[in-house]
Amino acid sequence: MFYFLISYLITIVLVLVGVAFTTLLERKVLGYIQLRKGPNKVGYMGILQPFADGLKLFFKEQTFPTLSNFLIYYASPIFLLSLSFTLWVLFPYMVNVYNFNFGVLFFLCCTGMGVYGVLLSGWSSNSNYALLGGLRSVAQTISYEVSMALILICMLIFISSFNLMDFMLYQYNVWFIFLSLPLFFCWISTCLAETNRSPFDFAEGESELVSGFNVEYSSGGFAFIFLAEYMNIIFMSLLSCVIFLGCDLNSIKFFVKWTFLIFIFIWIRGSLPRYRYDKLMYLTWKVFLPISLNYLLFFSGLFMFML
Repeated sequence: MFYFLISYLITIVLVLVGVAFTTLLERKVLGYIQLRKGPNKVGYMGILQPFADGLKLFFKEQTFPTLSNFLIYYASPIFLLSLSFTLWVLFPYMVNVYNFNFGVLFFLCCTGMGVYGVLLSGWSSNSNYALLGGLRSVAQTISYEVSMALILICMLIFISSFNLMDFMLYQYNVWFIFLSLPLFFCWISTCLAETNRSPFDFAEGESELVSGFNVEYSSGGFAFIFLAEYMNIIFMSLLSCVIFLGCDLNSIKFFVKWTFLIFIFIWIRGSLPRYRYDKLMYLTWKVFLPISLNYLLFFSGLFMFML
């Protein structure tokens, strides 16, 4: 048990460092997309910029709206960050530090719980903008969870298991992306919507909602929400890599693919304008849901035929 705890703590520390450098990568890539340099003064080529930003955030004054529901307002960011930490228990270690036979179900439970953190943080601030941002985010997340679960079930038919390690065994000769390319694009779009990323960042629509559900947060609370969002982005990229692009953790190629998927999240943010909200809902219920259901029927029928 001691070794399990140590390995998990090391994973969390490395993930937090990964979050820091993901923010630096994002600012650099967006800078070059917009024909500017990005951060390049703090440290060599701006490499210490994310640590400087983190320190600045945590040393800022913590403000509390006088009309807010203080306990829930204070606990919501901690709850969101705890959920993001918990997800990393699912990291598919080769030595099976935590052998999750029902890892996919655990992932769906954790992502489902994330809705409550966003809703409570928006509601407890007692601000109209925060409440609107929270409600929009909750509607978006719940809607996209349906198609995400169905896409996952389509992939689970291939391995007949809920264990993420089985994806490595079954993709030894061929990656699942070649068997279901349209599903992969649906999955990437769903990941963008689940993590509230552009072009689906309606929870933080600056033009109409100031900053969405986190508008009243400052200092540590804002930093926790920010960390949770980026940890979820890194984890969703990992899961995409595990499910569709082969899961050979012994190979450096796995980590190159993982980094490329994180880069795609940033690339899309720099390239696409924000979607319209009604079209966002139309996309999941009228496009992704029928595609994933048809694939589910096709794969299950094929599986029964092969038996």
